[in-house]
Amino acid sequence: MSDAKAMSLRFPDPAQRAAIAAAAKQAGVSMQEYILSAAYDRATAVERRFLDGFKASMDRSGAAFAAEPDGLDPGAEQRAAEQEARRELEQQERGHAA
Repeated sequence: MSDAKAMSLRFPDPAQRAAIAAAAKQAGVSMQEYILSAAYDRATAVERRFLDGFKASMDRSGAAFAAEPDGLDPGAEQRAAEQEARRELEQQERGHAA
């Protein structure tokens, strides 16, 4: 890769260029390497943040699916009460529609 073109480094702000040049010199790397390294660090930080959020979401979803089946499936008494409530609502709706 020795024949690869150098990255064009144009900075509209001379102070910005000087600050980056000084930071690169202090790190002992070229400006190109310093800038690319900073861009890579930022991209991987964004990726880590996304993956952390995704993992938290998966953990919440997993907890919901891992809930005890008894808590998800209502008992016969609860189902009967829900069916009775539904019938009452349907009767009230029919009464208002007439």
